[in-house]
Amino acid sequence: MQIPAKNNTELKTLSAPKIILEYLKKQGTEVIFGYPGSVVLGVYDELYRQNEIKHILVRHEQAAVHAAEGYARTSDKCGVVLVTSGPGVTNTITGILDAYLDGVPMIVISGQVHSELLGREAFQEADICSMVKTCTKAAFQVKSPEEIELVLKKAFQIATNGKKGPVLVDITKDALDGQAQYRNLEPVCTVHPPLSGDCKSVLSEIISAKRPVIAAGGGVIQSGAENILYRFAKLLDIPVVTTMMGLGSFPKDDNLYFGMVGIYGDYSANNLLKESDLIFSIGARFNDRITCCFEKTPLKAKFIQLDINGAEFSRNIKAYKTLLGDAKDFLQLMMKDAIPQSHDEWIASAKSFKSENHLETKISNNLHTFEIIKALDDYTRGENIIFTTEVGQHQIFAAKNLTLNTNRKLISSCGAGTMGFGLPAAIGAAAAAKGNLPVVCIAGDGSLQMNIQELATCKYLGLPVKIFVMNNGYLGMVRQLQDTRFDGRYSETAISNPDFLKLSESYGIKALRVSKKEELTNAFDFVFKTDGTVLVDFKIEPMENI
Repeated sequence: MQIPAKNNTELKTLSAPKIILEYLKKQGTEVIFGYPGSVVLGVYDELYRQNEIKHILVRHEQAAVHAAEGYARTSDKCGVVLVTSGPGVTNTITGILDAYLDGVPMIVISGQVHSELLGREAFQEADICSMVKTCTKAAFQVKSPEEIELVLKKAFQIATNGKKGPVLVDITKDALDGQAQYRNLEPVCTVHPPLSGDCKSVLSEIISAKRPVIAAGGGVIQSGAENILYRFAKLLDIPVVTTMMGLGSFPKDDNLYFGMVGIYGDYSANNLLKESDLIFSIGARFNDRITCCFEKTPLKAKFIQLDINGAEFSRNIKAYKTLLGDAKDFLQLMMKDAIPQSHDEWIASAKSFKSENHLETKISNNLHTFEIIKALDDYTRGENIIFTTEVGQHQIFAAKNLTLNTNRKLISSCGAGTMGFGLPAAIGAAAAAKGNLPVVCIAGDGSLQMNIQELATCKYLGLPVKIFVMNNGYLGMVRQLQDTRFDGRYSETAISNPDFLKLSESYGIKALRVSKKEELTNAFDFVFKTDGTVLVDFKIEPMENI
């Protein structure tokens, strides 16, 4: 790799670990999530010598990546992860896949064996670049200290531009042990790609449509286009639906919002897409979890797609018109020529669809998940708050029952559906919020145990993470599927749980148990008036379904 030449009088020689930290500082990195090991101890020694970058020691490397995701999705900055070689970096792969599918910007820096040992099955050697090539935007292996600074700059450029995502930088031990001239390269800035597509033609079609609908995805949030989307939809009087990644991109309590699309979505949202004469998709992937609901509906005949990633145009639904570029840039351009519209009859029809949305109902006198989340939403209504979820039934109940907007974020694993995501993501979100916002992790008893060791991280850092465990003694989503597909044969679905109160106590974390609806308000009072991490064990109806 060729390094741009500079006048040698401008250069100073630094150790490779010092170069890494100096460039991260220049890039504005405030937090690194990681776990040390022998190959990367030089970097940890440099971390010890400085105070500008905070390091958060997780208890498992997968959790480091999920925490970096939570940090990035809360702060709009690039997450940074630091791990060692072998199992240290292979443990990050699940998190890397999660970040890739959900478009989360991240740099994963890993140590590697000495370059002379590559390919020789040395102790803790793993060909990580080959392993992650399908779930990263790029993967670099650095074998000399002279390459480190430029590769880091390229990594940030790739991770934060276009559709964002993870980049791996794997550095050999001899490179990390070396020295090089520090070139003081400029930090990377986000550069919006050129807009491509007939914007005026698309706007004209939207205005001419009788039954238009906007489908907003995670790309709206990623581009910071929430406010311009709101003004655009209100001016043109167009109903809005969202994907799960798009939740919060449009205020849930607005009269133009009609719910979440997809297999576990709302009837009103899915029916709007079916009955519309034009679908304007903004930053939404429309993957199989959505398209499976429309197998008999020719969506592509009315599908206009705006996306920053051109690969999406033919991946799931082949749109008849496309706009390639940043969502915010395009919406601002459209607003210049947009004129007020009225769709009274269409909006009235859409409201009638809402009346047919599935309403959760109690099936016993036991406490139900939807009751807890609705009560939580009422209790925190109007407050700025961050919610994270694990993956399972509780995730869908949260998506449907929380009132979300730009000030009430939901951070969830959508593309990969990764159990074990929610607790470390809450740690990252709390680190980004710097104590200014409460973070609530809504978890299932099975999913929480995937990364439950991160209770230690919460306690050590004194984070204001409030953990609500929906404890039904089952892998709830799996049990529900076994009900519908396998006649209720619950093969390996019932799980044995620890006593979550005693477990929390062992970590030094305050906890309480709730089993009745009448106890909810007092429980919320305790949780939100208690500093630091609190866990609530909700004993819920085991046979509740979405």
